[in-house]
Amino acid sequence: MIDLDHFQEIFQTMRRNRLRTFLTACGIFWGVFMLVIMLGFGRGLAKGAGQDLAFNAINALYVSGAMTTKPFAGRQIGQKVQLDLDDFDAVSQVPGVEVAVGRSQRSEAVSSYGEASLPATTLIGVYPEHGRTEASVLTSGRFINDTDMREYRRVAVIGTHVRNTLFEPTEDPIGRTIKVASTHFQVVGVIDAAGAASYFREYMNSRIFVPHPVFARVTGMRNRVGEFLVLVDPSRPVADVERDIADLLRARHRVAPDDERAIRTFSREKPFKKLINLFQAIGAVTWVVGILTLVAGAIGVSNIMMIAVAERSREIAIRKAVGATPLSIIAQVVTESTVLTALAGYLGLLAGVGVIEVVAKIMAAAPASGSSPSFFASPELDFGRAILAAGLLTVVGGLAGLAPAWAAAGVRPVEALAHE
Repeated sequence: MIDLDHFQEIFQTMRRNRLRTFLTACGIFWGVFMLVIMLGFGRGLAKGAGQDLAFNAINALYVSGAMTTKPFAGRQIGQKVQLDLDDFDAVSQVPGVEVAVGRSQRSEAVSSYGEASLPATTLIGVYPEHGRTEASVLTSGRFINDTDMREYRRVAVIGTHVRNTLFEPTEDPIGRTIKVASTHFQVVGVIDAAGAASYFREYMNSRIFVPHPVFARVTGMRNRVGEFLVLVDPSRPVADVERDIADLLRARHRVAPDDERAIRTFSREKPFKKLINLFQAIGAVTWVVGILTLVAGAIGVSNIMMIAVAERSREIAIRKAVGATPLSIIAQVVTESTVLTALAGYLGLLAGVGVIEVVAKIMAAAPASGSSPSFFASPELDFGRAILAAGLLTVVGGLAGLAPAWAAAGVRPVEALAHE
């Protein structure tokens, strides 16, 4: 049962010693406030830095041809390794390859519709499965399908930046014909790179996707492919599949087995794991710094409570003289320490959450800038971590009062009264 008189006495003691109570509470308040701020802003930093990687599938593998750096089987140094559709079929058979798609592109392609034009677009020849490799959102229409590929249809899926530049806001681009690199394409879909980081989202939304066979015919690439996008089955490590594909392509194109630069591969798994490890380390450092700050505050609370016990030694002696047990004395001091710590920590928690909410609203209301890098997303606080911080705070309060409580329990009534 809660003893209200006991708590009333605690609050009266705090009011009688306002300055001491305030200075004691400051350490706990600041420790909790900084812990909440670091957790919230650290989470925002992790979200912002991870947006670029999260835009593409984590198990995605990119493969392209580069220049030879070693002579081998008649090939000289500096020769281009050009991938083709036969390579595409061979790569699709590598164990662990879930999906393999080809992609080729032409940068700085001029696109136009009527009087409107956009000089900086990227024309990309893709396969229907391309949509599985990145987190783009189809806002209207459809994506490239097998019929488009088979019948060499001159259709296009445009990014939202292309749509907003070439068409009026109220105009539906679906079914309209645009001109890209001297070739006319009928718009069948509009796509938005919603998962991309803001600093290159405009570039991603300036892309125009067309069926790869049509792209190859228009650009004269024939059966050549710019790069392969491979989704690796989770049952096999990405690094193993990456090595097998590189070995296969080196053998097919008569490249030296140890010429690692001739076949360029890039796995999103590597930077993703590095990013995860980095922010796990940042999170650990955040907790260590926050907990050490709380410990420093707890030491301050303990010191102040020791002074309080010394000042109240006569009162404690009288209590013990009239029958108070050592356990009740310990409970009183620990409760006072816990209440003081909990109040200060709760205010620190509220202040930290308030700052995070204000910053998040400001960032949400601010206009997005696609030209400037944004490695920081809106800060947010995990509710579970907030509860954990509150639990740690309660423990800190109890521990801070243990030493003064034992000192109070050891007060000898006769000696304390004689000293007074």
